[in-house]
This record gives sequence, C-alpha cells and structure tokens, in this order.
Amino acid sequence: MHILFLTDNFPPESNAPANRTYEHAVRWVRAGHKVTVVTCFPNFPSGKVFEGYKNRWYSKEQMDGIDVVRVKSYMTANERFLRRSLDYISFMITGSVAACFIRKPDVVVATSPQFFCGLAGMIVSALRRKPFVIEIRDIWPASIVALGVMKDSLVIRILERLEKLLYRRADSIVVVTHLFKDEISPSVLNLNKISVVLNGVNHDLFSPKPKPQQLIEQHALQGKFIVGYIGTHGLAHDLENVVAAIEQLQDREDIAFIFVGVGAMRDTIEELVDEKKLKQVRMIGQRPREQMPDYLALCDLSLIPLRDEPLFATVIPSKLFECMAMGLPVLMAVPKGEATSIVETTQCGETVVPSNPQQMAKSIAELADAPEHCQHLSQSALKAADHYSRDAAANKMLLVLEQTVEQYDSSSESAAI
Repeated sequence: MHILFLTDNFPPESNAPANRTYEHAVRWVRAGHKVTVVTCFPNFPSGKVFEGYKNRWYSKEQMDGIDVVRVKSYMTANERFLRRSLDYISFMITGSVAACFIRKPDVVVATSPQFFCGLAGMIVSALRRKPFVIEIRDIWPASIVALGVMKDSLVIRILERLEKLLYRRADSIVVVTHLFKDEISPSVLNLNKISVVLNGVNHDLFSPKPKPQQLIEQHALQGKFIVGYIGTHGLAHDLENVVAAIEQLQDREDIAFIFVGVGAMRDTIEELVDEKKLKQVRMIGQRPREQMPDYLALCDLSLIPLRDEPLFATVIPSKLFECMAMGLPVLMAVPKGEATSIVETTQCGETVVPSNPQQMAKSIAELADAPEHCQHLSQSALKAADHYSRDAAANKMLLVLEQTVEQYDSSSESAAI
C-alpha cells in the first residue's frame, strides 16, 4: 500500500504532530508499505527555516525509508493567528499541488491540529479519486476560541462549517482521545468511521536512565529537587500560573525548575522570571529531540499544565507517555478528563486543579519532601508505560488505513457494475 500523508510539521521539527507522524510512518515502512510525506521546510515554532534547509518551491529527500517531499510556504513564528493562518493556507495550496503529482497513492491522509491541512487532503483525494483519512489531533476551531485567540464570530462560524465538511467527506476519521470522539460525534453521520488511536511512546528512545551529571553541573543543579516543564511554551500551557507557583516557593532553595522548549509564550515567561527574580529557574531553550530523554532524566518531577478551559479536558498531552516510559512522576494541572483519569488510575503522578498556583506550589513542596512516595510514583509510571507503545498505535492506525482502502475499492467496484 502507498500512503500519501500531508502534514505541515515533520522532523527535524520536534513538536508532537511531527513526532507522531514520523514514528508512525517509519513503522509502516518497516512493515513493507510505501510512505510519501508532503510537508513544509522545517521552521516550527520560530518561523525561521532550520539550518541546512532553504524555503524552496520543491525538494525531495529520504528519511529512514520515508519519501519526504517539501514545498514552499509562508513562514511565521507560532504567535499571531492571522499570520499563522497565512502559513496554513499557503501549505494547503502548495501541498495540494505537490500531492497531485505523487505517483499511484492508495490512500490520502491529512493531520491536524489545524484543518487547512485537512482541506488539502480532501482536495487531493477528490482529484486523485482515492480514499481520504483525516487525523484529528486538536478540535478546531473550538480550541481557537478556548485560547482567546478569536471570539465567536462570522469567521468562526465559517470555520465550523468547514470542520463539518471535512468530517462528512472523510472516509475515515482518526482521533487521538476517546473524548475527542465524543466531541466530534454530533457532526459525524456515520460514527463507525471514527477510530481512536491514542498517542504512545517510542520505548527505544525513552527509557529509564541515570541523571546526567554533565547537565547537573552545567546548570548548577547539584543537590536540588528538579521540577521540569519540557515542551512547547504555547498559549494553551498556562505557564504564567506555573511561574506564579514558583514564586510561592522562593524560600525553598532545595527546589529548582527548568523550562526546556520554545513557543509563543517563551519570551513572556522569561520576562516574568526575570521580573520576579526567580533565581531557582533555569530557562534552557530549545533542544534537539534526541536530547529530550537526558532532560527528562534530569528531572525528579515533570509538570504538565493546561489552561482551565473545558475543551482541554478532552486532551491527552503526549509528554505524559514519555514521562511514564522514563519512570518520571508527573504533576498534572489540566481540567478533569481523560488525561487526569490516566494519571489517577495508573498512579504515575498527582493531579491538581488547573490555573491554581497555590495548589500547584503546595503539591510540588509535598512531593519534594516525600522521596519514598516519588519512588512509588516512578515505579507505577514504568509499569503503566507498557500499555502505551508507539508500535501498537502505528499498527492500529495502519489497520484503519487498510480497511479504508478495502471499503473504498469495494464501493467503487459496486458503483461500476
């Protein structure tokens, strides 16, 4: 089977959509399938093309057996909605054109979190007369409204109609949480075409390892209980309240905090840390994907916050599974939902009310003072990680693609008779 996959994020970018697509695609190639990915030149989240690349109209490379076709797009930092929309729309156009020249695909797949990429997949599938599968990693445009980027308006209503059009035209829909399925079900006539494929973890990359002494010395973290936020510094991640929690722990010289990553809120968080003179904070910045296990191993506790918005109860942050595989306890501050249920059921960490700095600070202090409890959480996390492998997720999604192609071919044959 030849899988044609459209995504505007792909390695060497290291955000969750890029990692999921790559780790699924490489496993499909190992299973004997051909995979062609149509994507942009790497630029997320800074909006600046990565070293070694140039924003050209067309380029082709191979990455671990995957055919990667890169096309020109408008590039901007992951900050302003209108500019980001131009970025998305430009890829929708250039990606659609390039995908129409890919030879003999059997199925067209497009992934969110934004659905202009989905529209590209829908257009290509119609022109190529091939089945269309859309992968939903974020609920658009509801998440835009939840983040306060846009208020309910005519534009939002137009986007909602486009959202329903995508669901209606897709031959199959893959969502990454069970609550996503519940969220979109009212807009889907045939619920049988919705499949849930949870995120997972690459156990080859993420596994328990000793604390990296070089990083401890480099960042002056000797003898500290290290709390880390590792990931995109975005509008959804409620990092202002994390800083507020840290401010309440200024007298705890035995606790240190690291922020690893970049994003729309990075400069704001750095300014807050400087303004409040939070000396126990280390702002480390972006690091390559292959270094993430070292920074997770550096930590004694991982923070997983999201803003207190009902929509975020449907989200399962992918970093949860990476922490599990490392045996790293988590402190999750997200609305009560599927993610908090996983943490509470597996006992891989603690949960607190989101956007509540006082409760977060209290829990951090209590965990720092309870090494035996942290060790129990660590062991529970490792045990739970076995249930969330990237191999299983890739196999499940591959089965969805194969069944979609079979059903599409069967219906096409029936129509021809």
